[in-house]
Amino acid sequence: MTDTAPIRTGRAIPDRLQSPAARALRSWESILVAVAIAIFITNSFTSPFFLNAWNLSDATFNFTEKAMIALAMALLIISGEIDLSVASIIALASTAMGLAMQAGAGVPVLVLVGIGTGVLCGAFNGFLVAGLGLPSIVVTIGTMSLFRGIAYIVLGDRAFTGYPPGFAYFGQGYVWWVFSFELVLFTVLALIYWALLHRTSFGRAVYAIGNNATAAQFSGIRVARVKFILFLLTGLMSGIAAVCLTSRLGSTRPSIATGFELEVVTMVVLGGVSILGGSGSILGVVLAALIMGMVTFGFGLLNVPGIVMSIFLGVLLISVIALPRLFGKR
Repeated sequence: MTDTAPIRTGRAIPDRLQSPAARALRSWESILVAVAIAIFITNSFTSPFFLNAWNLSDATFNFTEKAMIALAMALLIISGEIDLSVASIIALASTAMGLAMQAGAGVPVLVLVGIGTGVLCGAFNGFLVAGLGLPSIVVTIGTMSLFRGIAYIVLGDRAFTGYPPGFAYFGQGYVWWVFSFELVLFTVLALIYWALLHRTSFGRAVYAIGNNATAAQFSGIRVARVKFILFLLTGLMSGIAAVCLTSRLGSTRPSIATGFELEVVTMVVLGGVSILGGSGSILGVVLAALIMGMVTFGFGLLNVPGIVMSIFLGVLLISVIALPRLFGKR
C-alpha cells in the first residue's frame, strides 16, 4: 500500500508567467488610477463648481510646478539618494531672477538666469554627494538652509515685483483653450523622463545603482557620474519650476515655495517609488501628482484650512511608507 501525496491546487502564478494585462491590473499604477477616479467622482458630488472646465484647468496649477521637480526626484530616489533643498533652490533662483530684472534684463535672460541658478545649485549638491561621498540627506538639509538663507540676506523683508509683461506667460498663459503652458510643459517633461528612465541605458543604470551601488560599480557603471547627473537634473527642474512659479505669482519673496520639498517627496513615494531605492515608475509619479492636485483643489472648493492639508500630507507620506512594510510582514 503506497501513500499518494495530495495534489495541491490554487498555487499563485509567478508574476513573470502572468499575462501583461494581469500584471497591469495588479500594479500600483492601477490602484492609483482607481483612487484618482474615486477622488474625481467624490469632488464632482461635493462641489458644483468642480466639473467646470476652467476650474479644472486652474486646478492644475496646484501641482504642475511640484510635479516637474518630482519627475527628477523620482530618478534620484530610485538611485538611493534624495534632495531636500529643492524648495530653497526655487527661492534662490527666483531671487536671482529678481536681481536680473532690476538690472534691466529681458524675458529670455530672466528665464536663463532662473534655470542656470537651479543647475548651479544642483551641481553643488552633486559635487558634495557624488564627488566627496557625503550623505545626500545631510548635504541637502544643509544646502536647504544655505540657499534659503542667501535669499533672505538679499531680500530681507522686501519683495521683487514689476516683472516684464511677457514673463507672465510661463505661469499664467494658455497654449490652447483650457490647457495652460505649465500643464503642456509638464506633459512634455513627463514623456521625456519616462523615456529616459524606462527606455535608455541610463535609466537601467539608475535602477542598478538603487538596487546595489557596489555591484553596479563593479559591472562598469560610473556610479558617481550618474548620481552627479541626477542632482543636475533635480536642480534643472527646480530652476524651471522657479521660472513658472515666479511668473505665476508675479513677485519674488524669500519665503517662496516653502514646504514644496514635503509635497514633492510625497508625490514620488505615493507614486510607488521605493524610498529605499531600486524601484518605481514615472507613470506612478504622474498619477500621484494628479491625485494630490485633485485633493488640494477639492479641499480648496470646500474651504478646508491649509493646516488640514499639511496634516493630510504628513499622514499620507507616513502611510505610503509604512503600510507596504506592514502588509509585507503580515
